[in-house]
Amino acid sequence: MEITSTQLKELRDKTGISVMQCKKALEEAGGDMEKAVIILKKKRSEAAEKKSDRELGAGAVGVYIHNTNEVASMVLLSCETDFVSKNQEFVALAKEIAMQVAATNPTYITTAEVPEETLKKAKEVFLAEVADKPAEMQEKIIAGKMTAYFKEQILMEQSFIKNPETTIGEMITGAVQKFGENILISKISRVSVK
Repeated sequence: MEITSTQLKELRDKTGISVMQCKKALEEAGGDMEKAVIILKKKRSEAAEKKSDRELGAGAVGVYIHNTNEVASMVLLSCETDFVSKNQEFVALAKEIAMQVAATNPTYITTAEVPEETLKKAKEVFLAEVADKPAEMQEKIIAGKMTAYFKEQILMEQSFIKNPETTIGEMITGAVQKFGENILISKISRVSVK
């Protein structure tokens, strides 16, 4: 199947991934745009996993101040090199994440940061709620309730406010694939009048 430049442009605009990777995904998907997007998302996760142990020595601070001047936030988005940290798309990503922090006020960056005691107490509450359900279903129900409860508290799990179809975590793994470096949200900070 012949992949057209129009298809390549459309997929590149949707994903921000390199032309070569878009071409390979379209070829693998037989020209099906939706399948190509799924293929790229799968490869994005694999790329992020491979780079996760690399040392972070550079980064950018994204800052957002709401137009009412009542809420502001800062995000330290870390990467491996100055080359990536100075890239305008990387800097823009840091600012987008800072806007997310200002809007949603997350408590944690990743699931790993949630204290064991907090998880235990939440599980106790949900156990009481599902006590009347069959035993074999209780764990699945509790897992779903825990995910839903913590989703808004964990930045990486949140849906992006500008595009609810993608999470902040997916944005980070996409950036890892795009820039070819390990990228991590290292710190977040939010202040507000109220």
